[in-house]
Amino acid sequence: MNTTSLSWTNMMRVCGVRFVLAGVCVALAACAGSSRPKPTEIPGVPVLQDVHVSWIATLGKVDFPLVVSAREDRIALANSQGVVAVLDATTGKDVWRLTLDQAIAAGVGSDGQQVAVVTRSNELVILQDGKVQWRKSLPAQSFTPPLVAGARVFVLTADRSVMAFDGSTGRQLWTQQRPGEPLVLKQAGVMLAYKNTLLVGLSGRLVALDPNTGVIRWESAIATPRGINDIERLVDLVSPSSRVGEVVCVRAFQTSVGCVNAERGQSVWTRPSAGENGISGNETLLVTPLSNGVVQAWSRTTGERVWDTDRLKYRILSAPLVTPRGVLVADNGGWLYLLSLADGALLNRIKLDSEALATAPVLAGERYVVVTRDGRVTGLQIP
Repeated sequence: MNTTSLSWTNMMRVCGVRFVLAGVCVALAACAGSSRPKPTEIPGVPVLQDVHVSWIATLGKVDFPLVVSAREDRIALANSQGVVAVLDATTGKDVWRLTLDQAIAAGVGSDGQQVAVVTRSNELVILQDGKVQWRKSLPAQSFTPPLVAGARVFVLTADRSVMAFDGSTGRQLWTQQRPGEPLVLKQAGVMLAYKNTLLVGLSGRLVALDPNTGVIRWESAIATPRGINDIERLVDLVSPSSRVGEVVCVRAFQTSVGCVNAERGQSVWTRPSAGENGISGNETLLVTPLSNGVVQAWSRTTGERVWDTDRLKYRILSAPLVTPRGVLVADNGGWLYLLSLADGALLNRIKLDSEALATAPVLAGERYVVVTRDGRVTGLQIP
């Protein structure tokens, strides 16, 4: 692969991002020796919106693409060493916790009953009530949490295959493969349910599949591969995504943000946007950080720019979470920020840890839950 023609800007955009070859899943290195401008110091922040720590729990190191599954007042999560846990989001106490005999590569998916992870030995593992129900070998690595829905388990693998399994027995039901560019991101992709349709990110397209057969119903382009080398052409869709009603909005890695009407399979709008993490939104707004630390907000309906803020510029930011009280986003120094929905102004910040977040914040019941790379799990209230 030729990387000598990458511009400094493009190198900065992929710095710290991990890739694999889609066919053989060999990790690649990128951005050696590149530098990033120093962030501007933020002086004391006046508290314009309270954020309270309700509880703190310990999980263990997380160095894989974790996604926390939140169902009502319970959260399912895992660490790299193979500990899978379900916590009560109100108290932070264990509902159950189990240590597998293998390290984790992708997870966690859950429908509130079954919990699904993928191990580094390419094995899909399904658990319930602290016990392993079944295991199934996969033909390739996976970095996207399995989707558990409709008594089935769906898996997106790094060779861009989508597989469906019977949730009770583990019997494989179907496979759909869409070969694309030779590189895939070593981070969680897009896979979610819309009514009786499975929505999956395959390269730069949002694809709708029949969950019973795997037949493609429609597909909509969020981004088109461009460039003269494999890294510049990489346009995978990345999580988290945002769905309100029949409109699903997603980010294509370092390329664009777009919204699709999932009922009709038609693009609503797309806008250029250089970022590597997913998006969050509500009925009117979509928010995402850019690669340079600027946080942007768009109108969900039209895609017009509503505001942007450079208060966190040059910080390496997590994916955000839009809440009724503001936008939660964290940097790689362990600071969690709350930004105004109206204009992006800084409403509060709290120190969580010395490490970056392992995944985007999530809402579970009445608590906002964040997990750092060191495995510190914090439940927050925003009154």
